[in-house]
Amino acid sequence: MWRVSILTLALLFYLVPLFSSVKFSLLGHSGGYGFSNYTAIVQSSALLHTLLVSLEIAGITAVLVVLLVLPTTVLVRLKLPKMAIVMDIITILPIVVPPIVLAAGLSEMQASSPLWLVHLFFNHPLTCLVPTYTVLSLPLVYRSIDNGLRAIDLHTLVDAARSLGCGWPSTLLRVVLPNVQTAVLGGMFLTIAMALGEVVIASQLLYTTFPVQMLLLTEQENTPGISVALTIVSLIFTFGLLFSLTFLARRHGRTSTR
Repeated sequence: MWRVSILTLALLFYLVPLFSSVKFSLLGHSGGYGFSNYTAIVQSSALLHTLLVSLEIAGITAVLVVLLVLPTTVLVRLKLPKMAIVMDIITILPIVVPPIVLAAGLSEMQASSPLWLVHLFFNHPLTCLVPTYTVLSLPLVYRSIDNGLRAIDLHTLVDAARSLGCGWPSTLLRVVLPNVQTAVLGGMFLTIAMALGEVVIASQLLYTTFPVQMLLLTEQENTPGISVALTIVSLIFTFGLLFSLTFLARRHGRTSTR
């Protein structure tokens, strides 16, 4: 009974605010319930544009951080095991430093940099936010991939692949990556969720991404339902990523078993 009581209270703690948000998002201007707030999201060109920009940033960031972390982690595990503690310290720094401090540093860099650097780095949200979000996602992706590599016999797999004539790119893509596929997907999905929810750095640098657009909508008195509907859509998208990760992990586990 004690466990049931705790689980029931935890369930109510999460579901009651979520149910209230869904109910409020369905409340129209006339006082009735409907999907007008959700249709307004689809019909808003500004929201769709910022959503596409944020998805583009999130996708490029997820791919870039995996391309950086996976070969580096494999190298550390195989050739430089004593550097593992150094990697742990380096990759934990983005969590230690608050995002507002990074935003202040980037703003100062933007104000004091030469014009060519401003055009090269700060002229578009892709060129500025992708490297920044890559740094912010390092703790998530590194620990996910590192745990995946620890769960396999990396030395044996790599030695077998190399003895059969595989080069290092082929070994990473055809031998290592399939065995840590779940860990890589988990790190990528966490990176996408982080990029779609980060608002401090983007707002400080005056980039209108999807989270910033949601924040702007909450400040408008005539669109409270639309902002809540956007929050519900973001939650559904994040839950969809997590559920798809679970599905892919189970499918990969069944394939490995066969």
